Amino acid sequence: MTLTADLFWSFRSPYSYLCIGRYRALAASHHVDINLRPVYPLAIRQPDFFERNHPNWLSYTMRDMIRVAQFHGIPFGPPRPDPIVQNVMTREISPDQPHIYRLTRIGQAASRRGRSLAFAHEAAQLIWGGAQDWHLGDHLAGAARRAGLDLADLDAEAVRDAEALDTEIAANQVALEIAGHWGVPTLVFDGEPFFGQDRIEMARWRMEQKGLQPR
Repeated sequence: MTLTADLFWSFRSPYSYLCIGRYRALAASHHVDINLRPVYPLAIRQPDFFERNHPNWLSYTMRDMIRVAQFHGIPFGPPRPDPIVQNVMTREISPDQPHIYRLTRIGQAASRRGRSLAFAHEAAQLIWGGAQDWHLGDHLAGAARRAGLDLADLDAEAVRDAEALDTEIAANQVALEIAGHWGVPTLVFDGEPFFGQDRIEMARWRMEQKGLQPR
């Protein structure tokens, strides 16, 4: 029996990156299909989120994400460029966002093809793994190829079908909130949400209770 789960995920979230390789490995080694459902990050959904946070929030988050990467041996570096255009001094989010809409829409297009987990992992390794100018040249084309997809096809669909894709992405966010959470990364299995990169073993434990078996 193959189990199923949904992984709600954002291209801008470092913790989404820090969990996805381990979830992809779990899906490869065990009978569980993980459907990655991309959502827009808080910077898009709640542009004033960062301005309202405690002054220590950013420095602590930076420290924590680096040590999580070191602990798990995951290559990690600041995104160059950031998927979100933001003033780092004022934390103000720019109204012009050329990267995150493209990424999230092609991620949803990959989900339509059942390849979103693979594509998001390959793309995230570029964005958060230290690649310079991940948005230029053949970087994303290579990520799509490694996921069994064609970037030109995804990009064309993201432009042609942008409104429908955004409707699906909004539905992903609604489904996440119905499941009992609002942030990413959140894995939802059998109606139960597991929020954060530090809940993977607990999610696996729950799956094992429900009959998860090695492939």
